[in-house]
Amino acid sequence: MSRHTGTDMRTIVIGSTKHLLMALFYASLGIFAALLVAGVWFLNARPELDIWHTIELKSEFKRTQGLETFSDYLALEDTLFEEVEQKIYDQTQAPHPSILNRYVRGSLADPQKWRHDWNRTYEWPKADADFGVLLLHGMSDSPYALSHVAKHFKDKAYVLGLRLPGHGTIPSGLVNIQWQDMAAAVSLATEHLKRELKGKPLYVIGFSTGAALALNHELERLAKNEAAEYAGMVFLSPAIGLPPVAAGAQWQATLGTLLGLEKLSWNSIQTEYDPFKYNSFAVNAGDLVYQLAERNQLLLDQTSMQQLKSLPSVLAFQSLADDTVSTQAVFSGLFQKLPQDNHQLVIFDINRTQINMGLIAQDPMLHFDGLFNTKHLKYDLTLVHNNFETADLIRDVVAETHFSQGEPVIEALNLSWPRNVYSLSHVALPFPIEDSLYGPQGVDYVKRVQIGAASTRGERGVLGVSADEILRQKWNPFFPYLISRTDKFIEGLEP
Repeated sequence: MSRHTGTDMRTIVIGSTKHLLMALFYASLGIFAALLVAGVWFLNARPELDIWHTIELKSEFKRTQGLETFSDYLALEDTLFEEVEQKIYDQTQAPHPSILNRYVRGSLADPQKWRHDWNRTYEWPKADADFGVLLLHGMSDSPYALSHVAKHFKDKAYVLGLRLPGHGTIPSGLVNIQWQDMAAAVSLATEHLKRELKGKPLYVIGFSTGAALALNHELERLAKNEAAEYAGMVFLSPAIGLPPVAAGAQWQATLGTLLGLEKLSWNSIQTEYDPFKYNSFAVNAGDLVYQLAERNQLLLDQTSMQQLKSLPSVLAFQSLADDTVSTQAVFSGLFQKLPQDNHQLVIFDINRTQINMGLIAQDPMLHFDGLFNTKHLKYDLTLVHNNFETADLIRDVVAETHFSQGEPVIEALNLSWPRNVYSLSHVALPFPIEDSLYGPQGVDYVKRVQIGAASTRGERGVLGVSADEILRQKWNPFFPYLISRTDKFIEGLEP
């Protein structure tokens, strides 16, 4: 073969390769564009937005407003709810087609059906209280989320249940809110309680995002070499880490802004049948929880072990099965980073009956293989699980605690799994069976929505509420243990 022939062959091969790569590039670009168009079409084909999705409330708290006191925050909250009345409720007066809409006065989901307005901040002073409790609810929730915890402490503590900015009003409140606005509100409430308590200890109890905000409040102070303000922290389903998909969620809202498609600012658009929680969920809401969790991880990694010794003791409750936040992150992202101290983690296992295990595709415990057998714990680790010693009553549960020092202890709780429940969920932990909204019993003396008592059956695809949402466990059969364990934790920290 001549030299020219070899050169020609190389030229042909190189040219063919370039054409092939270009073809693959344009084909990939075309597929991506097609998928993007299909995705946008699918997202925009969802139900139409209503006024509670689109109206912006001018009176919502922002940290840039320069409010200096918690009294200012409450005064602004009064103005905010007057604005909601004018812009929402005045526009949805009867006749209205929806009997299951929280934004229609007199409907089954009207918050005024409840004796207390749980969408708003509540403060229950107690002059002779030995300590104070600050309650911080979760994302898209309201102060109702920790109402049973508040009632438990009402006669023994100075209680403040904070309404976080963007919550308790309309779902659009979460479209543009920032986690720093919520953190600023937490700081105002904390400063207020510290003044009122006059040196008495202040404990914080946070649910989901509320737990992340409480943790951030103290980590930010430690990073500035300032003293911690809480005597102890209790976390329920804490948002320490989120599934990786949350990191890329904001592209959807950004694309919607560029294309002028408001629906793309929403992960879900649903009927607002819950009086104290948004059913529609803004993309920004999930994104800011992700940002907050990332900020806390950065602070935990940058804070020295010596500084972390000043972090208040933490008691956390977490369901092994949690589709909202990462249970793994509670272990690896928080407790395994803390120095040895009076930190305690309680994990609620799944209901391990023979029938349930036959239906569960993958045991979530497989992700934590060996964790409960370690002899090198720096914290007390409790697993609430079925009592396998009583074959006839396997739904009964025990609390098996592995201590940072000493031998494990097993405690019978005199509690059991309900017959038709296979696990807890992210949202279930703060609510006892007696809860009239999320519990299974409801009330008879007033006609109002009873979400936990729903037992609707029919063909799939008919209802505007997904079967996953209807079937999700919304109350905690082990709430008595949770509240008892919280009492013991606080008693153990009292000076």
